[in-house]
Amino acid sequence: MTTVRLTMAQAVVRFLSHQYVERDGIEQPFFAGMWGIFGHGNVAGIGQALAERPDQLSYYRPQNEQGMVHATIAYAKMRNRLQTFACTSSIGPGATNMITGAATATVNRLPVLLLPGDIFASHRPDPVLQQLEHPLSLDISVNDAFRPVSKFWDRINRPEQILASLPEAMRILTDQAETGAATIALPQDVQTEAYDYPASFLAKRVHHVARAIAPEPALQTAAEMIRAARRPLIIAGGGVIYSEATAALADFAGRLGIPVSETQAGKGALPWSHPWNVGAVGSNGGLAANRLAHGADLVIAIGTRLSDFTTASHTAFQNPDVRFLSINVSAKDTAKLGAFPLVSDARTALTSLLPMLQQAGYQTAAATGDRVESLKAEWNSAVDSLRKVTDPARPSQANVIGIVNDAGGPRDVVVCAAGSMPGDLMKLWRPLDAKSYHVEYGFSCMGYEIAGGLGVKMADPEREVFVMVGDGSYLLMSSEIVTAIQEGVKLIIVVVDNHGYQSIHGLQRASGSPSFGNELRFRNPETGLLDGEPVPIDFAANAASLGAVALSARTADELRTALAQAKRETTTTVIQVRLDNEARVPSFESWWDVPIAEVSGDPDVRAARAEYVSDRANERYFTASETE
Repeated sequence: MTTVRLTMAQAVVRFLSHQYVERDGIEQPFFAGMWGIFGHGNVAGIGQALAERPDQLSYYRPQNEQGMVHATIAYAKMRNRLQTFACTSSIGPGATNMITGAATATVNRLPVLLLPGDIFASHRPDPVLQQLEHPLSLDISVNDAFRPVSKFWDRINRPEQILASLPEAMRILTDQAETGAATIALPQDVQTEAYDYPASFLAKRVHHVARAIAPEPALQTAAEMIRAARRPLIIAGGGVIYSEATAALADFAGRLGIPVSETQAGKGALPWSHPWNVGAVGSNGGLAANRLAHGADLVIAIGTRLSDFTTASHTAFQNPDVRFLSINVSAKDTAKLGAFPLVSDARTALTSLLPMLQQAGYQTAAATGDRVESLKAEWNSAVDSLRKVTDPARPSQANVIGIVNDAGGPRDVVVCAAGSMPGDLMKLWRPLDAKSYHVEYGFSCMGYEIAGGLGVKMADPEREVFVMVGDGSYLLMSSEIVTAIQEGVKLIIVVVDNHGYQSIHGLQRASGSPSFGNELRFRNPETGLLDGEPVPIDFAANAASLGAVALSARTADELRTALAQAKRETTTTVIQVRLDNEARVPSFESWWDVPIAEVSGDPDVRAARAEYVSDRANERYFTASETE
């Protein structure tokens, strides 16, 4: 057997550089490179291996470990989970900074390989700098905290262990149903130990990403369910886009006359103007999709995990005879809501079911098309009204969304993650391209936006990327502006300045509570609370200090002018926009389960509780015994 003597870290780098994926005859490297911040836990191991052979794996340096994981997640999402990065950190805080990113990846089913440094396997220097000492075992380190947020976890205590660990990580990362964060903890001493690795282990390896297809009897049952439906509704999730099934979905819906609603991850699966696209469904949905969901007799969930926002906390579907058909590569997701499970790739399922239904002569009644057309017209009018600027001197968040949307081209991308903006974008943004809407809403992770925009732009440099971020998220992780400048990656970052966490502020007040702790305000010496004047923060000046082109806009016209300038710039540009805080986008005939305090001395809270109890009775699994 031919062997190659390498350190464990050198073997890891070489192995990763030779991993490829293939789907539909298209082959590409699985790893686009490695992000990393070096410390004593990885600089002499992984760092040395990367420096010695930069031709094997490109290295990228972020400003924050969480940021590099978020950039990787966004990159993987843009690449339909067929390409990603590895991320390396030192031990201690460098490693734990990646845990939030690991959870974000796993929740969103997006592949990322995490390689945190670890304590000495030998335990000779004990405790080493940054080591967490645990009374139960010397083998526990902070990296054990990755276990619940990873789809695969291992610790390499001998250099030959990577012979088993790395292929297993690759199996998980390239499995469309199981993918998420794969974490392999690398003790710093073992990284530098040498071993005679088999040359075959380091050779090129192609992982074939197959398109799962359900068995014929299951397809027949699914077709029978659709044929029996008079008011079917499709919910298109992210799986439609990841499987590149958008054209198949358009054909399926158009030929059979079935309306298509969208989740956050599935928005853009059909252009907003498509005659059968009825828009967002659920708690962040619009009136067209929510009204159709209310009376649907068959819900066809395609590539969605049916989160509480999508189902409006199980209140969206009120037809007592409604049935569910779920098409997903994940068996776990197909079983939700008691659905008939069709474990299949989305594109394969749609192209298999369509001829079966056409052969049977199935098509919804003409009245379905008329109702969809009428609801779309009503919904589009509502969106137009919300986006229309009525006070140019004090634009609302809805106005800003409309102005930014109009400034972009059909292939340009909007990126967002947290606050009230994802819900408003879900209702108001009008995408024409399947990759032009990028909102991380599985974990809704504050701080994702700028790093996510960086990953999106790296994945597709030809697209203009508009990062829309609230001031709260900006303050959490604006540091990756520096990375964008360093890498020559241009972003247009629109910072919505509304003095704090206005999304939760609104939810707080809707729950009957007074304003408390959510706005960026000075502490009031009279009350002792944070209810003084707003803290004046110059986000444009901050961005300029990081190297970005910085602009400010107070009016709608100033924002349009700033966006036009930003598009002409060749480097990252940040636009600070001040908003009317109180002008909010309403919900549309939907609900989200946010429990209200059962006992309170505040009459507003008691009133909110009574309303909550009444609304909760519409939940799918609510029982009469739960009334108060």
